[in-house]
Amino acid sequence: MNKEIELLAPGGDVDAIKAAILAGADAVYFGLDQFNARNRAVNVRFEELCPLLSLAHQHHCKLFLTLNIVIIETEIPALFRLLNRIAKTDVDGVIVQDIGLLYVLQQYFPALEVHASTQMTTHNIGQIKFLHALGASRSNLSRELALDEIKELTDFSHKLNMGTEVFVHGSNCISFSGLCYFSSVHGGQSGNRGRCSQPCRDAYVPTKMEKHFPLNMKDNSAYFQMADLIGAGVDSLKVEGRIKKPHYVYSVVNTWRKQLDRFAQGETLLDESADLYRVFNRDFTHGYLSSDINKQMYIDNPRDHANSHFIERNGATTEMQVNRIKQRLYDEKTEILELLENKTANWVLKKIPLKFKLICSDERQLSIQVISSEKQFELPINYGSASAQSTLCLSSLEKRLQSFNTDKYQLLDIEYKGDFTGVSLSYKNITTLKQAIAQRLDSKALVQEDVTPPKIAIKNTKATTPVHPGKTATSMKLRPRLSVLLNSAKDINKSQGADLCYFQIPESIGEQFASLVQLLNDNPSLIPWFPPVLIGKDFDLAIRLLLQVKPKQLVSNNLGIAQYAYEQGIEWIAGPYLNLCNSLALEALKQTLDCKGAFVSPELSLRQTKSIQCPAEFELHYSAFHPSMLMSSRQCFFHQVTGCKKDKIDAQCLPDCQKHAQIINLKDASFVLDKQKGHHNCIYDSQHFLNLNVAQDMPGKFSNVLLDLRRIKTSTQLNVLIPELIQATQDLLDGDTNKLQSLEQHIAPTMAKSYRKGI
Repeated sequence: MNKEIELLAPGGDVDAIKAAILAGADAVYFGLDQFNARNRAVNVRFEELCPLLSLAHQHHCKLFLTLNIVIIETEIPALFRLLNRIAKTDVDGVIVQDIGLLYVLQQYFPALEVHASTQMTTHNIGQIKFLHALGASRSNLSRELALDEIKELTDFSHKLNMGTEVFVHGSNCISFSGLCYFSSVHGGQSGNRGRCSQPCRDAYVPTKMEKHFPLNMKDNSAYFQMADLIGAGVDSLKVEGRIKKPHYVYSVVNTWRKQLDRFAQGETLLDESADLYRVFNRDFTHGYLSSDINKQMYIDNPRDHANSHFIERNGATTEMQVNRIKQRLYDEKTEILELLENKTANWVLKKIPLKFKLICSDERQLSIQVISSEKQFELPINYGSASAQSTLCLSSLEKRLQSFNTDKYQLLDIEYKGDFTGVSLSYKNITTLKQAIAQRLDSKALVQEDVTPPKIAIKNTKATTPVHPGKTATSMKLRPRLSVLLNSAKDINKSQGADLCYFQIPESIGEQFASLVQLLNDNPSLIPWFPPVLIGKDFDLAIRLLLQVKPKQLVSNNLGIAQYAYEQGIEWIAGPYLNLCNSLALEALKQTLDCKGAFVSPELSLRQTKSIQCPAEFELHYSAFHPSMLMSSRQCFFHQVTGCKKDKIDAQCLPDCQKHAQIINLKDASFVLDKQKGHHNCIYDSQHFLNLNVAQDMPGKFSNVLLDLRRIKTSTQLNVLIPELIQATQDLLDGDTNKLQSLEQHIAPTMAKSYRKGI
């Protein structure tokens, strides 16, 4: 092996982290009790962080802190307080989702190593370029990628001196990470905030294919593809499982450690994975990695498959045989727990003990000995001449040395040796002394100054702007323009009354390339709307389209497209699926990619949206009417629901397939499955989102209000012609509030849960 491959383990609490270290993990990722994407885990208290770092580093294991959620505007002060504390620790890196947080770390905390979370849905080279520009040293690639796609992104990353990591074991999300709003829309528990309630694991009314858990996928395991991943150049192999118990973490990491060591030593790799089946699993698949996305990747049971696996493997049929297998698995779990308890009994978390010894020699030379469990050294102390006013006050000096009681160190004692009569120390002497000690101890806590949140130049929303032709402004604040989003050329002429018209670009352009070029060239006022997922050749074709059409403006839900728009000098707007929730994220896109405006996240409530500060010379956009996407997936939902003659997804499924179906959970809530030509499978809420109150609730806040008129079928009925809808909405935006009730009556049923509850 040409390089060391990192084995990255999950740590949901201190015991799980210890288990990972004992099992041979090279690094562990973990969260504190705030700003991390596994709120259901016990996590680590900040008071435990420095002692835990010390323990891990003694065993040559790195610790990466997860800050992998989107940040709400009102949390920015608390975020900075936390970052100031983190920066003063020896943490090996932080894992981030929020674009604003990436920007903050690059600008104000450059010493912290930053990794991009899988929640950033990284799957093309344009996104890699953007992450590199914002200072990320590594990206966790999307879980849905095939080996050749991983290799392409890894090769490109290495040219930029960036690394890649890939999930190789643990739970599979059926949705692209970062693009799942299922839990958020239906319970206010956002996956982008670490609160996913896992509705994809719920039971549903049996489908036509007699599936009770139609969205439940088998777990991911690339155990037998490990050598291929190493050959692809991947830098880190990541195990999922921060809500798993310590015995699970130990068993899985230990199994992978042995296989990695065999590979490193040139030994034959093990062809048996029984140890991985002994702990919690839903059976295993490597369909994504092998580019074999098939119906066998599902399992109609979200619970532990361990017993079932060994019962079937051993051909157990009698109750006695079954019970014997269950007991054996229980005993093996108990043995692992006892092993962990015995091996880590002395792994006590405690601060590094620290002692000072002040010495005044017979020659009146002053020095200080610093003694800790990690190092010992002595430093000379400069001092001035004696005076009645400045003679050294021992209690005063002791008080100032108490600042060495930090999250990392515990000051146990200060001793004195010699006669200090007539010795004086100025405040400057003491400050210089403390800095010298801190530098030798490598104590960031005493040399790093705190950073306060930056003041962003804010947009003035009190000025007037031209209103829609023929209308009179009823407010002295900005009147938003009205835009529409279409996905059918047949609707273009119907939307003439809108100020702006967006046209959705498919995720797989393929055979539509020539017709899309012609459509956009024939209709230069059309603004292309790029989707959130563009992988491999589909991304390449999207860039070709961009370069060939050269639109004056575009909307992008994909940072890879945004990166190339910036490089080509094309004005661009950030789409709603970039999960923008705070002013720092907006400022980041403005400063790094010259972004002209952005849609705020559709997950936010009125209060959360209102709190966002819009940067100067920047536009805020709001989607007031749209089909509420719950998730987007590279998998096929219809294998499980209505059935399909194909056993697996092939090259024609993405560009050609068009299907529609419905599933109903046991709480009688229904959801729409929708597969459009050129797009991945999506799940939508049964009703469109509608909130036309936004202009009245937040006057002057938004420059643009969107009506999403794409042909996506839900139970919402549009009982008004598109031109009439546009005209009525224009009247409403001009201040005619009488139109609100009429519009709500003609567009029904609808929902707006997120606007009330938020995330």
